[in-house]
Amino acid sequence: MESALRTDRPKDLLLIETMGRGADGIRYLDLHLARLKRGAEALGYPFDESQVRSALADAAEGHERIRLTLNEAGNTVVETGHLPPNPPHWTVAVHSIRLNSDDPWLQVKTTNRALYNDARADLPNGVDEWLFLNERDEVCEGTITNIFVVLEDGRRVTPPLTSGLLPGVLRQSLIQNGCEEQVLTLSDLSKAREIHMGNALRGLIRVQLAPFA
Repeated sequence: MESALRTDRPKDLLLIETMGRGADGIRYLDLHLARLKRGAEALGYPFDESQVRSALADAAEGHERIRLTLNEAGNTVVETGHLPPNPPHWTVAVHSIRLNSDDPWLQVKTTNRALYNDARADLPNGVDEWLFLNERDEVCEGTITNIFVVLEDGRRVTPPLTSGLLPGVLRQSLIQNGCEEQVLTLSDLSKAREIHMGNALRGLIRVQLAPFA
């Protein structure tokens, strides 16, 4: 994965971490920094954790949304903003484009995300998020979220990275607390007790699936 990412990276590519601030500081900070470090190593970018922590510590208080970018020189930019409350649920539709499970870019969070940006810009009325499948029709992820499913037997599961998806920070936290990795299909979703999508910034949002073929 590393060689492909280093040789084929677009010009001015940035690594991204989007974080949420709680009463006790940035949530999942260590997991965010661990993912940022892995991404920097994969791309061949310098990574100075103490410098990144210092940049985050200087972020303005009172903002719920924090976006940090890291460039090829190892420099960081931190932007902050307000995060509106989550709605009670999302309606999610299956996107027609299939992801390639072998695409190494799916496993690093960077500004190389035109497919996701274009898809979000083209959300139909009444649809809050897309769900992508891969070339084997396995469930992968949303444009800005991972997916989490409570199966008929009560287990909470999420797709494995081998299906083709971002190793989300919320996903990693839930796995560390008992969520299992399992290949999922639309048939599994149709029989699920609950479906949530989410990320480290927004947390979990209950979803209902729009009708699909």
